Amino acid sequence: MSEADEPVRGGRPPEPEWAPFTGAARGLVMGNALLAFALELAMLVFIGWWALALDLHLALRLLIAVASIGAVAVLWGAFASPKARFELPVYGVLAVKAVAFAAGALALWGVGLPVAAIAFAVLAASNTAVVTIVRTRPMAE
Repeated sequence: MSEADEPVRGGRPPEPEWAPFTGAARGLVMGNALLAFALELAMLVFIGWWALALDLHLALRLLIAVASIGAVAVLWGAFASPKARFELPVYGVLAVKAVAFAAGALALWGVGLPVAAIAFAVLAASNTAVVTIVRTRPMAE
């Protein structure tokens, strides 16, 4: 990323990923971004649900829930979010997302919902593929 491409601190934020699109394509990209956000939140909810469903003392379940949700949220924020603190190559971001979404799917499986876990994994993988294509496509100059 060159200095000209970097957002200015305190200045105008970078344009959203749907800004270069018009018409129906813009609506589809916006909808996919909204779905991505919903899947990220769902992943955290599933991990917390799994932790709270463990057959352990309540205090220990709460500790595991907070720690596991916190760990995944920090991992996501540091490496996979659009405003990630550490910039990884595309394959690195995809690896982080795969680990995080797999944790969400395994958590669903762990609470006894294998069909929902598979559906979540397929939806998350499809959404991530579209998001990656949109974010990495060459921009027309």
